[in-house]
Amino acid sequence: MTGTPPRLEVRNLVRRFDGRTVVDDVSLTIEAGQVTCLLGPSGCGKSTTLRMIAGVDMQDQGTIHVDGKLICDTVFRIPPERRSIGLMFQDFALFPHLSVAENIAFGLKGAATARVDALLERVSLSGFGPKYPHELSGGEQQRVALARALAPSPRILLMDEPFSGLDERLRDGIRDDTLALLKEEGTAVLLVTHEPHEAMRMADEIALMRRGKIVQQGAPYNIYNAPVDREAAAFFSDINILRAKVQGALTRTPFGEFLAPGVPDGTEVEIVIRPQHLKIDFDRAGRGPNPTPMDGTAARATVERARFMGRESLVEFRMEEGGEMLKATVPAVFLPKPGTVMWLMIRRDRCFVFPSNG
Repeated sequence: MTGTPPRLEVRNLVRRFDGRTVVDDVSLTIEAGQVTCLLGPSGCGKSTTLRMIAGVDMQDQGTIHVDGKLICDTVFRIPPERRSIGLMFQDFALFPHLSVAENIAFGLKGAATARVDALLERVSLSGFGPKYPHELSGGEQQRVALARALAPSPRILLMDEPFSGLDERLRDGIRDDTLALLKEEGTAVLLVTHEPHEAMRMADEIALMRRGKIVQQGAPYNIYNAPVDREAAAFFSDINILRAKVQGALTRTPFGEFLAPGVPDGTEVEIVIRPQHLKIDFDRAGRGPNPTPMDGTAARATVERARFMGRESLVEFRMEEGGEMLKATVPAVFLPKPGTVMWLMIRRDRCFVFPSNG
């Protein structure tokens, strides 16, 4: 007995423009009630992928399936309005000449008053039905756009940078409310964003896209803590890089030796450390290295500059050995003077070793 097919399945999508491959062999599956974020920099092919799934653009290769049924290949194509796929864009695209209630009811068949009222209540806009879009704030317009997208009860909702037009102070609350409503509806969601924070906050699964390809896919925790390469690590946060060569499956750094099993001797590698995992050894005071299993060897460095960032302080150091510039984040206010010599340690369990050639 076979299991239930995924709500959305995309197989080997390819899209070319003027001989340039914009989407290159993209495959995805999304279950009912799951939120998947297609994450990547501008121009990497995210929105083009969304347009092909929506049916407003045609792929050059690959297939798209909803609930196990083919809806589009390079020959057969179900039109967009019959795909049971909702769309929500960053500009909300509300009709200015229609009231809020009319916007939400647009596309519904038959009596829609009960559905509209129920959705307005669920997006905390009860009584807003007679208003017009120009009378609403950006956050209120976003809620109306969400209600309109959900009104026909689509199996799948595609969201293209839906929160980028909102004031930063509003985003977190509206994202959380939106996510709760989508989960309640059981809708499969594919959200396109270039913001790692948004993807980490909303997604059950992240598909990291780069130059038309999905380079890594998995739960946010796994993507963040086991990046596939240096570029993937750097997309989610600032990083520090130590460069070294492998000899005898080891690579030497100011913080001691790192294992590099299976890497040929002479290979240049990059050891990636996030600023929050670079620790200041406040207790050292001239003693030998503190041999904690987590942090290993301490290394001397000189403070170049320090800045308070609101929730934490960012301190930049120049390493005594090797001369690399490294950044460390310290909770609260910590502003040592430039020229101060300090000892640094690292979270070895949070370091990543990658070949320098990627």
